Amino acid sequence: MDTVFLRLRSIVFVAFLCVFTQAQANQGETSDTTLLIVGDSLSAAYGVQSDEAWVALLRNRLDAEGLGNWQVVNASISGETTDGGLRRLPDLLDENTPDVVVIELGGNDGLRGFPPNVIEENLAKMIEQVRESGAHTLLVGMQIPPNYGERYTRAFADIFPKLAAQYDTGLVEFFLDGIYNQDGMMQDDGIHPTAEAQSQLLTNIWPQLAPLLK
Repeated sequence: MDTVFLRLRSIVFVAFLCVFTQAQANQGETSDTTLLIVGDSLSAAYGVQSDEAWVALLRNRLDAEGLGNWQVVNASISGETTDGGLRRLPDLLDENTPDVVVIELGGNDGLRGFPPNVIEENLAKMIEQVRESGAHTLLVGMQIPPNYGERYTRAFADIFPKLAAQYDTGLVEFFLDGIYNQDGMMQDDGIHPTAEAQSQLLTNIWPQLAPLLK
């Protein structure tokens, strides 16, 4: 009788241990952290293969750096403006509950000559929404060609450091640094980086992104 009781107790213990171990594994699965990228064609792999784009290279970098627990959600759309990003952001935050949000927008606004104060206001509202969600923001700065006039190009470029200082966010000063004026780095349209430039895009963003992930 004692032998049967001991066997039953052992079976119950093993069953409990299996359930507990599975629960711990499930808890680990749900503890993954999320990086949300809200950008335009520069992050949407315009004109390059998706597996060559900087976001794909980022996923590989995360694995190499031992940060494979980060889930990368790329919500970038070619042609996106700050207005469009602002309208989409609430749903993206609700659906993905990100821990870090990369805002890579404004370039299309500048190329279309939108008023700098409107661009700044849209980006400010996005940063505020990210902050209210409890996530950290990395703002990716852009510049536009000088043919738009010195006054406009300066006002546009100043938007990003101004907001980063105001809201104490991470800042990539110029996403196309080391790319826009280098042979073979820009597509024929003079706007979008080539496949060869994607690793440089990641190089430009990584020093500011990595501290937020670690």
